[in-house]
Amino acid sequence: MKKILVIEDDKSILTIITDILEAEDFMVIGAKNGRVGIEKAQQEVPDLIICDVMMPEVDGYGVLKSLRENLVTEAIPFIFLTAKSTKADLREGMELGADDYLTKPFTRDELMKAINTRLDKQRVIERRTQEQLDDLRSSITLSLPHELRTPLNGIIGYSQLIIEDFKDLEENEILTMLEIFGYFFKLFLISIRSDRLKYRN
Repeated sequence: MKKILVIEDDKSILTIITDILEAEDFMVIGAKNGRVGIEKAQQEVPDLIICDVMMPEVDGYGVLKSLRENLVTEAIPFIFLTAKSTKADLREGMELGADDYLTKPFTRDELMKAINTRLDKQRVIERRTQEQLDDLRSSITLSLPHELRTPLNGIIGYSQLIIEDFKDLEENEILTMLEIFGYFFKLFLISIRSDRLKYRN
């Protein structure tokens, strides 16, 4: 089940969006303002974020800027929800990294089309990334001697694990994996040095 964070200070609009998305089998996380939205985005790591522009404490632009500067949330698809629709407003959001805009009032169909388009695009990106990783693994395995493959397989394996399960991993688990990653990288460097010495001799 896909998880969507909705950041909206108008309770009635938040309720309407929540009802629509839950009817479409999405898990919805609500946030009443930008500050709470940033916290929930970092805690829950949703699959997509819908965010109002004009809000107290932290506005939508501030939310987007903060999330794009965080490694955990920088790639989450982000849709602005706004009553403003001038070219300057659109340009400002897009320059910060917004993926789409919905102008109030919006229809159910417009909301679902925007969400499904962004999620489909994200799936394509993830699939291509996985294909590139698989191709890299295959080419490296075929071209390197056996003594270099073992540590390199460890590096690739743990990298892939972090990429695939990043949203579900705790910080200490990620740190542990990075330490193991570093261990395999050291082995890889030692193997390269040994291989060079062998060919020199």
